[in-house]
Amino acid sequence: MQLESLKMFCDVVETGSFSRAAQLNHVTQSAVSQQIRALETRYEQKLLSRSARQVTPTPAGERLFRGCKEILARFGEVEQEIREQSAEVVGTCTVSTIYSVGLHELQNIQKTLLRTHPKVNMRLIYRRNDQVYDDVILGAAEIGVVAYPQPRAGVDILPFRDDKLVLVCSPSHPFASKSKVAVSALAGTPFIAYDREAPTRKALDRIFREKGLDLEPVMEMDNVETIKRAVELGVGVSVLPAATVQHEVGVGTLVAKPFADGNFQRPIGLLVRKGKYLDRASQAVLDAFKAAAGQEE
Repeated sequence: MQLESLKMFCDVVETGSFSRAAQLNHVTQSAVSQQIRALETRYEQKLLSRSARQVTPTPAGERLFRGCKEILARFGEVEQEIREQSAEVVGTCTVSTIYSVGLHELQNIQKTLLRTHPKVNMRLIYRRNDQVYDDVILGAAEIGVVAYPQPRAGVDILPFRDDKLVLVCSPSHPFASKSKVAVSALAGTPFIAYDREAPTRKALDRIFREKGLDLEPVMEMDNVETIKRAVELGVGVSVLPAATVQHEVGVGTLVAKPFADGNFQRPIGLLVRKGKYLDRASQAVLDAFKAAAGQEE
């Protein structure tokens, strides 16, 4: 029994027509009929019920149809894997990422891909933290990048790196002349925060509570770029990942200071849908993430 026979049988069941199945397989209707008769002879029972209008499977035929579809689907996957092993890695991998990581921390990964797999395109879509999980679970993205990753059904979490959190202020602010800033020094200082649902905001609120601070932000914003612009204007200070302010610190529009209380870190994780087969392009992107994480260690 050949896979071609099973495919013809499935096509007859799905289309309800011998002639349509023959068209799909580029053979004559007689050839399809011969394949079906051979299957019925093999199993010694009727597999299809023929009427004037349509062909439908018998109970035995329905069971064979379900099993054949599984076999054909798996064989298709195996064929794809074999083809990929013998070909150059080409394709697109969609990465759903939060703004602060996608805009500031993925340049090295892009450079690695250009060097190792020049025909692999890493397509970035910028989303809120909770939306990244949905993108990965629903298949809109092969890989997700989030801050403070949390277990969720249907998702595997891979550690990526930790971001150092720093106090950020304008060059004219009194904190700018200090070598380090204590968390307690933020008391009474206008503070610009992420919005309340952002994982980084929730983590900072926990740190402030542990230090006995009850800060009321003067502004709450949903992404790091708008927070930086407000700090540059002197509206207040903020706490941001150091990687997100490297450019502004370099050109002198912002000042970043470490905390005197210790080194506060923001964990970044990679999301992959549980049980999902990654094609070679997506696996190349994931490998580039892993290599970047290893270089940071």
